[in-house]
Amino acid sequence: MEIDRYAVGRHQPLAGQQLVLTATPVVGGGVAPGERCCVRACDVNASAKETTVTSSELLLDAFGRVDELVRAAVGGLSVEQLTFRPDGHANSIAWLVWHLTRIQDDHLAAPANTEQIWTSQGWAERFGFSFDPSETGYGHGPADVAAVTGTAELLTGYHAAVHERTCDFVRELSETDLGRVVDRSWDPPVTLAVRLVSVISDGLQHAGQAAYLRGLALRL
Repeated sequence: MEIDRYAVGRHQPLAGQQLVLTATPVVGGGVAPGERCCVRACDVNASAKETTVTSSELLLDAFGRVDELVRAAVGGLSVEQLTFRPDGHANSIAWLVWHLTRIQDDHLAAPANTEQIWTSQGWAERFGFSFDPSETGYGHGPADVAAVTGTAELLTGYHAAVHERTCDFVRELSETDLGRVVDRSWDPPVTLAVRLVSVISDGLQHAGQAAYLRGLALRL
């Protein structure tokens, strides 16, 4: 089995966990040629010493997994591969990674009381899109998706900058902070904990879609 070197997980487990190397099966069994391997964290046996993990550490672990998936999905691809779309109504890897990063940037800037990395660090200018700087990709149609392009370095660079800000913010959170209401436009109101889990869920979903598209693009 050939391993996609960009897709080998580098994730470190939480305390009390061990890393297990696994391969992704294909329909009908087995592993497709060139298919990636992934690293998953598994609980060690019951005899292992129990340790305490804080909510902040758990969230950092989850955001770290999103970051790894993004780098694995994008690494080593050309602009043509990053913008590959199975049909005219599908998303591309470039759009998916840009969108999930914009959501994380947008949704954490207000709770962290900071300006979005997209504008504060000049990423909007570097990408050079015609979109309004406030755009996150929500509600985009086929033409908008096609307009999102960028090199692997540009996409991972922006995500790395957002991930760093996210980790700096999450690392300092207390249990009380997580219960703070950050959005009263919903019923029930959204707490910081729920907002963070929502961002993680969105990131994992779209990063997984990008990984699937990577497999298709590499087979062309």
